[in-house]
Amino acid sequence: MYLYPIWVRLWHFINAVIVLVLIVTGISMQYTDQKEYILVVGFAKAIKWHNIAAGLLTINYIFFVTGNILSKNGRYYRIERKDFLKNLGKQLRYYSWGMFKGEKHPFPVSLDQKFNPLQKLSYVLAMYVALPLIIFSGLGLLFPETVISRLFGISGMILTDILHITMGFFLSVFLAIHIYTCTLGTRPTSLFKSMLSGYHEPEDHNT
Repeated sequence: MYLYPIWVRLWHFINAVIVLVLIVTGISMQYTDQKEYILVVGFAKAIKWHNIAAGLLTINYIFFVTGNILSKNGRYYRIERKDFLKNLGKQLRYYSWGMFKGEKHPFPVSLDQKFNPLQKLSYVLAMYVALPLIIFSGLGLLFPETVISRLFGISGMILTDILHITMGFFLSVFLAIHIYTCTLGTRPTSLFKSMLSGYHEPEDHNT
């Protein structure tokens, strides 16, 4: 079934490249006393490319949100309260036990349901909570005059920096888990191919 329109695939590819640049440059800024290595670049270079990537991330995020508003893709991110916790439990059981026993997926992908309950929750937290927070905190660090001076007796810049690093860590973990779960399709490469072709291979094609 055709599940990933070209604008979603384009956004996804651009977002993946930008996030990888942000992770590398972000880590590099934590090791300013080190020489340049494959995954650690100089401080000045890291700041330059981090800021460029952050600007592109913001533009790409606006494109993503606008696309979800103007297309049907946004419906996949709506969480229905009814039976959500129950369904979340079913999905957790499947990931921790059922799939190792050869059980069928409790929430197979369809045109009406692209994400299972656990995916939906994690994607909503990543795309509509963590990403906006990391963008706004990044803007605060880039333009410190916009940040409140103190909050609860703590420097506003310190709190902004902590928020930015925390959201960066969360999104890095999300990326690692996301890559792993993408190997859980019909075949280990099926979901990666789907993001190239736009077509999802049904689970019942598994052999």
